[in-house]
Amino acid sequence: MRMRKKPNLIPRLAACGELIIADPKAHRGHWQELMPQAREVRLELGCGKGRFTVGTAQAEPDVLLIAIERVPDAMVIAAERARDLGLKNVFFIDADAANLEEYFAPGEVGRVYINFCDPWPGARYAKRRLTHPDFLLRDRKVLSPGGQIHFKTDNHDLFEWSLFQFPKAGFELSAVTRDLHGAGPVGVMTDYEEKFYLEGKPIHRCVGTMTDLPEKPAQD
Repeated sequence: MRMRKKPNLIPRLAACGELIIADPKAHRGHWQELMPQAREVRLELGCGKGRFTVGTAQAEPDVLLIAIERVPDAMVIAAERARDLGLKNVFFIDADAANLEEYFAPGEVGRVYINFCDPWPGARYAKRRLTHPDFLLRDRKVLSPGGQIHFKTDNHDLFEWSLFQFPKAGFELSAVTRDLHGAGPVGVMTDYEEKFYLEGKPIHRCVGTMTDLPEKPAQD
């Protein structure tokens, strides 16, 4: 569903200016300088309205979280949430996940979060999925050795398909579940996730840990 354009978007974004990075390329290789004491830099691809973003930043104040969101009308809500909570360990950028190498140096990121991304149903759209090997191989280039991708979705078909894609890009799977909250809420939820949970819809989750690339090149 397309988010309605906010007529007051520009002043609202300006009011959160300290949390929004206008030129992410200038920070490539230097993100840690935003929070020198951070034990790790993490990246969230598509933060939406930011419930997971601010919840994670609150839960782990010693982690620096960079959240990417290409829809300014959603990003402003996330930034306002972080500002209102006085968070100092989260920043937002308007960027394309296909160009991560332009914004982050090799090994600069310890963990990537992919939460409820667009499933892009249909074989002809497979390469647009954030769990396609093309994207996962780009993630590898900015992840540190042993870095992880944490993936959550409500889409069963996307999840089952994705489980076959992680190994192709040299990620070992663990913590695989098809009903994350089956015994009660687990971890920080996104806005979508809470809605699905209350509706009784199962949430799928897995963790991919970066290992050596397979000898056979990744193929779709």
